[in-house]
Amino acid sequence: MRTIAVVNQKGGCGKTTVSINLASALADAGQSVLLVDMDPQSHCAVGLAVPEEQIEQSIYDVLISRSRNEPMKLTEILWQISDRLELAPASFDLSAFEQQMTGVADREFCLKEALNEVKDNYDCTIIDCPPAVGLLTFNALRAATDVIVPVETGYFALHGLSKQLETLSILCRRSNQQVDVRVLASMYDIRTKMAREILAELRSHFGDKMFKTVVTFNTKIKEASSFGQPISEYDPASKGRKDFSALAEEVLGTRGKQQRREFVNSLADQLESISATADELLEAAKPSAQPVEVPAAEPSESDLQASALAPAVVEADEHKMETPADPQVIEAPETNTAEDRIAAKLSDYYGVSQINDAVVFVTLYPRAESVQIAGDFNNWKPQEAPMQKVGDSGVWQTQVKLPAGRYRYRLVVDGQWQQDPYNELTELNPFGGFNSVLEIK
Repeated sequence: MRTIAVVNQKGGCGKTTVSINLASALADAGQSVLLVDMDPQSHCAVGLAVPEEQIEQSIYDVLISRSRNEPMKLTEILWQISDRLELAPASFDLSAFEQQMTGVADREFCLKEALNEVKDNYDCTIIDCPPAVGLLTFNALRAATDVIVPVETGYFALHGLSKQLETLSILCRRSNQQVDVRVLASMYDIRTKMAREILAELRSHFGDKMFKTVVTFNTKIKEASSFGQPISEYDPASKGRKDFSALAEEVLGTRGKQQRREFVNSLADQLESISATADELLEAAKPSAQPVEVPAAEPSESDLQASALAPAVVEADEHKMETPADPQVIEAPETNTAEDRIAAKLSDYYGVSQINDAVVFVTLYPRAESVQIAGDFNNWKPQEAPMQKVGDSGVWQTQVKLPAGRYRYRLVVDGQWQQDPYNELTELNPFGGFNSVLEIK
């Protein structure tokens, strides 16, 4: 049985999202999968619509039972999620596990022993680890044959990665087990220059130690979690579903041959340069900073699409939008290549911008016949705020004059209501969906 631990001591990097959706994608690929939640917050159960009040026993009970000489089988706590996917849920009791196991011999092997009893029942086990360094994480690492380190493409993620590698190094000194450790870029947003630069740096430094698949920022994934579904069930046609299907194929198609000691040491040698890169990127993000020369990365499908759309977007920018009073708010720093300049332009263009006394909405729907905006500023009447298509580019835009305040709105694309994919600010509406939120100052 292949056991994959999803590890990063930094919170908010998408560990649970990766764990749930990778497990689902592997199940869709024909694998028999067990998802083990080692996080006391029990978010795997929440993300898969398992009622917390109905969880009578959790992975905590299985782990602690061995120290009490009353072994409990893992099969006694499992929840059937789908035909090929089962969940071993967590509970808040896990937060006391380390304290209760103080002085117990071989306490780092509790999870491994429990998984050994069911190793013939599953092809893959995914372990969602807590965002902390402790006994729970060590249990997961000692049981693992593979480790995935999801890294958000943001500034602080680089330092989080450095700390994580130090943790893996500690484990190396205790064990000679053969484990494949790989880095996964997650929550990637092509619209931001910082994300593009950090992704290029990660690829440059880690090479084949990093997954080729990149999990992009996707509002559908957030919606799926709120409804207790993996993205494959919530929206099978979404970009998020394609990302995790590609990740599952890559996981199944590759197995590392390096031992953990060799792998982590090779990564640890690069920590100093990674930290220096993080400082440079932070400086580059400031308005007064000079552009940072970034190693070229292989263009993704999204990058190529952005390149194809660039001429129409630039034309729209020149003829449809007014020049802002402060050019540093909108204009991106000068970059080295045409692709970089295009991507930087797109990062500032899509979404919602306040320019002088108008609010500019810009979005991308290449196949749409009509795009409208409905919000509390027009009594939720989409016909009163139609967006105009810019040539054949698939870009839609409109301007609305609004007084200062907080507004809620949705896009209506060919009659289908949905939140704005280029606006991260959202709130739950009374119908179980999400409204996009706009704040005018």
